[in-house]
Amino acid sequence: MAGHSQFKNIMHRKGRQDAQKSKLFGKLAREITVSAKLGTPDPAMNPRLRAAVVAARQENMPKDNIERAIKKAIGGDSENYDEIRYEGYGPGGVAVIVEALTDNRNRAASDIRSYFTKAGGNLGETGSVAFLFDRTGVIEYDSSAASDDAMLDAAIEAGADDVISSAAGHEIYASPESYREVAKALEGKFGEPRKAALTWKPQNTVAVDDETGEKLFKLMDLLNEHDDVQNVFANFEVSDTLLAKMGG
Repeated sequence: MAGHSQFKNIMHRKGRQDAQKSKLFGKLAREITVSAKLGTPDPAMNPRLRAAVVAARQENMPKDNIERAIKKAIGGDSENYDEIRYEGYGPGGVAVIVEALTDNRNRAASDIRSYFTKAGGNLGETGSVAFLFDRTGVIEYDSSAASDDAMLDAAIEAGADDVISSAAGHEIYASPESYREVAKALEGKFGEPRKAALTWKPQNTVAVDDETGEKLFKLMDLLNEHDDVQNVFANFEVSDTLLAKMGG
């Protein structure tokens, strides 16, 4: 079950500076509101909402903000957001998946298409790159939460598909159908995870040179800075030297 993480140095960059915290909190609040609106407003009974709340806590989002976002859904005065997945190829033929929550489909599609074009890539149809990724649930814990063996044993018992442990922590993978139950079982043993979400895991990664890597980082940053974009996934890896240079 254990193996080398295919997520090594793949970009999932959110805001790095305090000035970007407000934007990040806005995105987290949007996901919380949408999750509460689609299901029950109780995180204990709504797995997607619980995952959104956990993500917000990990970013030190104030409790009042979290509660306000849930109440917004209950009150029925929240905007209606569409969940859209954009797929395309960036510089170097790297596959990119963008998940968005938007109240204006035309604006979001136009903006995201322009980002891909400026980067030397192109936005494709839905399904054009998704086949290069596996839709999977991921649960992450700090390495201090448990020993490698203890986490592996607990994950196997809970029904996980794979476990990757390193100095950076534990990554537990499970099918989209079972990962909520796996997360619940692990939380009962090790406490709240630092992350529990559905993700797009690359089946293989594409090594790119530093020049292409810099262009890809710029594209990732542009996408992540867009208000409608919630998550960005890509299947590339770069040199540790470039990663350090870009602050990854």
